[in-house]
Amino acid sequence: MDEALLHHAALPMRVSFDHPAARRRRSDSLVLALTSGGVTGLGECAPRPYVTGETTAGVRAELQRVPMARLLERLRTTGGSGSSGGSGGSDSSRSEELLELLRRDGFARTFGITGGNNLICLLETAVLDLLGRRLGRGVGELIRPAGPGPSGDGREPLPVSQVIDLGTGVEEFLATRGPFHFVKVKASADIERDARTVTAIREALGPGVPVMVDANMSWTYDEALGNIKRLADCGAGLIEEPLRKGSWDELRDLRRGTGVPVMLDESLCSLDDARTAVRTGAADAFNIRVAKCGGLLNSVAIIDFAREHGIAFQIGVQVAETGPLIAASRQLAFRHRDAITVEAGQSDRFFERMIVTPAPAVDRAANTISPAEGAGFGMALDDSARAWAVLRHTPDTDRWQPVGGGGESYEG
Repeated sequence: MDEALLHHAALPMRVSFDHPAARRRRSDSLVLALTSGGVTGLGECAPRPYVTGETTAGVRAELQRVPMARLLERLRTTGGSGSSGGSGGSDSSRSEELLELLRRDGFARTFGITGGNNLICLLETAVLDLLGRRLGRGVGELIRPAGPGPSGDGREPLPVSQVIDLGTGVEEFLATRGPFHFVKVKASADIERDARTVTAIREALGPGVPVMVDANMSWTYDEALGNIKRLADCGAGLIEEPLRKGSWDELRDLRRGTGVPVMLDESLCSLDDARTAVRTGAADAFNIRVAKCGGLLNSVAIIDFAREHGIAFQIGVQVAETGPLIAASRQLAFRHRDAITVEAGQSDRFFERMIVTPAPAVDRAANTISPAEGAGFGMALDDSARAWAVLRHTPDTDRWQPVGGGGESYEG
């Protein structure tokens, strides 16, 4: 039966993660299972109000206004009933045609759906996973076809960065989180503490490991001038989002005034933001996070734009992603191996049990990730996901119904 099943995953975390803009002790993700023609695709978004202004409640409200019956019907007629990964003929051809439209026009235009970045991400990742399963290909192949250029399609493991948040001491971090390829330090309210942290990391790891400090928009311009120079003297080589979001001219002046490269994160949520950053000279690098950028296809467009204009980029994550988003970021990373670093997340440390299987893995002996096996994202919902299901939509009623009975129903 064709359906859409929405989960609100609020998994308790074994350890909290603290930084200047937020403190997180539970996940806060929406996970969508789209089933069409016997094939299910998984999507996820992780709205963060301090990044895009979106919340899970807001995205749920947007989703309930999406014409889901029309979306499911298009997927059904594209793939044909009973279509499965790798099945040939016209079903495969129609899926390829839809994929070409998505790459050319983007998800919102192809499906005629408007909404915030996280809504588009939630739907797009589910549709791409579904198409990948039908075609027997990984999502990375769908968003970036094989060919010459810097993306590459090798299957060698990728090194990942390590992040020290405000709840972890530097001694513990250095003793337990290696080996180190790239280190991000979450800034505190005490510049001297941060200076000691950067100094300790630099002394322990030497000059070969890049060290970045992420201020999460917490500094004024005058504070940033002094703080960046202080941290650079201690060994930091890159500063992430030092000022309030969208401080384009001040970011340009800060780069010129300190000589230290700046990476944008919260300020970089769309291709228009990327254009503004380049036009104003506000950035040296972009942090590409799939949910805040409006999905994989928009992320690819931003990366292409960055390359064209000599802007570096990293593949980042939202704290406490629960499965499909982690997979999406990794598919993006393996198709864009020229990223300066990849954040693989810490789901293995955060959660006792994931809502997907197999759970996204990190080789902690090497701090590397390997490409996923299988079609689509290469994962399915774990049995534990049932506890987090909140809404179901079926085309026969064209309504969202609360899972478990009772409560309000929603027009679809």
